[in-house]
Amino acid sequence: MAIKQETYRGCLLGLAVGDAMGYTVDSRSLEEIRRDYGPNGLLGYDLVNGYAEVTSYTQLAAFSANGLLWGLTRGRLQGRMAAPVRYIGAAIKEWSRSQHYCAPERNFCWLSGVPEMKRRHCLDNRMLDILAKGVLGTPEDPVSNYSHGGALTETIPIALLGDDLLLGMPERARLGAEAVALTHGDPEAFICGAALTHALSLLLRKPDIELGELLRSTVDAIQLQFGREYHQTAKLWELLQMARILAANETIAPMDAMERLSCRSSAEVLAGVLYACLTCNGDFDAAMITAVNHSGRSAAVGSITGAVLGAILGEQALPEFYLESLEPTQYLLELADDMYRGCPMDMGSSLFDGDWDRKYVNGGV
Repeated sequence: MAIKQETYRGCLLGLAVGDAMGYTVDSRSLEEIRRDYGPNGLLGYDLVNGYAEVTSYTQLAAFSANGLLWGLTRGRLQGRMAAPVRYIGAAIKEWSRSQHYCAPERNFCWLSGVPEMKRRHCLDNRMLDILAKGVLGTPEDPVSNYSHGGALTETIPIALLGDDLLLGMPERARLGAEAVALTHGDPEAFICGAALTHALSLLLRKPDIELGELLRSTVDAIQLQFGREYHQTAKLWELLQMARILAANETIAPMDAMERLSCRSSAEVLAGVLYACLTCNGDFDAAMITAVNHSGRSAAVGSITGAVLGAILGEQALPEFYLESLEPTQYLLELADDMYRGCPMDMGSSLFDGDWDRKYVNGGV
């Protein structure tokens, strides 16, 4: 089934909404959140100068998408393309230079010219240190033993562009693991990258799939592909099962359930995402409130929950009050439309698209 344009838009916009909302309370205790925002916690943006700003979660997803579109364009125009993870790596290294205020180098990503997509709001400073060293890791040859939800959103464009990359489901999951392992070498982190890629890829192509079936399919696939080598697949399964059990228990308040899930490690973040999606009954606003009001990584849970629900519900289901003050909305819509459209040019074709050439051949120049 072809993915609809509103799905691309909803996914990227939902990611940014959850990120901007969760950023305000990220890693603050639930007690502090309730003290500052009332017993029901944060119920919307805490605006800065009238705008809701995004963090590294949205920025990394956007640069990852930019890198993959750059690579796909090279493939279409030159007939050859390097491994997709290399374009993701080059793109996030380019993003990291903007976070360090480094002297400009040649840019390959047009997003490097968009101030709203490179403001210094990185919630994973250790990842920045790893990117600054130059050498990036793989699952087999990690550059760190680090686990954090900070890189998980890099995998979202892989699910959206999987068909263009001509990747089957195992190859997409593998690429999701490779993308996270560029900076996060703990198996828990890149296994979660693989799981998120698989789940979102399946959801995009089977939008009517029941979430329980989606969970079983994802865990079975990840255990088959990675379980023999990495025992962390069992931990992920246990946490996702715990989230499902908590979601089925109506006597437990959402805030209490999210506190039980902790929502700090990569696997706990995905468990929090699952809980928020299972309990929102298709209400995007309700999901956002659940996703960010806890003592864990609120921006990570919020951004991934927003991406998943945005993909399920489409752009039209996102409340207007979230979008009207979201700082990078126009650029995310442009990027989403480019992902939906794909490269309009081809090797040997006389068709030329000046805007696409500027962005994905000449890096926005």
